Amino acid sequence: MNYQKPPYQITSVILKLIQEISQKIGEANTLNLNKPPTELRKNNRIKSIYSSLSIEGNSLSLDQMTSIINNQRVIGPKLDIIEVQNAIEVYNLLPTFNPSKKTDLLKAHKILMRSILKNAGKFRTSSVGIAKGNNIEHIAPPAQIVPNHISNLLNYLKDKNELTLIKSCVFHYEFEFIHPFSDGNGRMGRLWQTLLLMQEFPIFEFIPIEHLIMNKQEEYYKTLSISDKQGHSTLFVEYMLERIDEALKELLNITNIKDSFEARIDKALTNFRKKKFSRMEYMKLHKTISSAKASRDLKKAVELKILSKKGDKRTTVYTFE
Repeated sequence: MNYQKPPYQITSVILKLIQEISQKIGEANTLNLNKPPTELRKNNRIKSIYSSLSIEGNSLSLDQMTSIINNQRVIGPKLDIIEVQNAIEVYNLLPTFNPSKKTDLLKAHKILMRSILKNAGKFRTSSVGIAKGNNIEHIAPPAQIVPNHISNLLNYLKDKNELTLIKSCVFHYEFEFIHPFSDGNGRMGRLWQTLLLMQEFPIFEFIPIEHLIMNKQEEYYKTLSISDKQGHSTLFVEYMLERIDEALKELLNITNIKDSFEARIDKALTNFRKKKFSRMEYMKLHKTISSAKASRDLKKAVELKILSKKGDKRTTVYTFE
């Protein structure tokens, strides 16, 4: 595997953030948040799509995008609606993509920009500059060397000696620097970083990092610009690791999810499905809860008609409706 490593430096800030992020991933896995409750997964996916498209100027509201995701009719600009429909499709296909395959990168872009861009799924064939106001902020590499630049970047992704957390941030920056497509580069860079992260840490499939980027959008573009001038992605890596850390922190803090009845029942459904189970088996699944809390959970689930109950006292078993 031959490639030229993209330039960046490991700083004390990066090391500290890697440590903090790793601890949070460990905590999230302990809480089984790599399979978060269905409603939380859905809400976070909506946030990801809404935020990434809003950064690019999509005018639809969060409620309108939610309606589209729920297959409801929405009145709005045709292209904005198409953007959302395309994004829904490509995010749903994320687990099927190989991040280091050029064909998958092109396929994802083709879906994302379908009916929006004439050359969707193809690298640009002309020069491009990124404008900010009346000034040209960034001139991307010439079109004829884009395929080689992307091949080098995808080969870098195959390097097992590089930490995925860092590698995903470096890729994001380098992808924006190369600007391989005539449009859709920003949303593709954010999408592919999510793909890289979830390949090693499944929890990232439903963490809306894009939402935190949107909230600090000015800093996002400023950091990209400064990194361009510095000639390496170090500052951008620090910025993105901060957003990843914030996203994990937000996930861990959502409605005290450690003690969420919904999360425990959702986990039980995932594990037991149609099988009968006892209170003791429910407690083994949730090792940190007391027998009293387990009883309350099961009683509430029966009252809500989530579970059906058979037997009495020690012979009691439960099954999902």
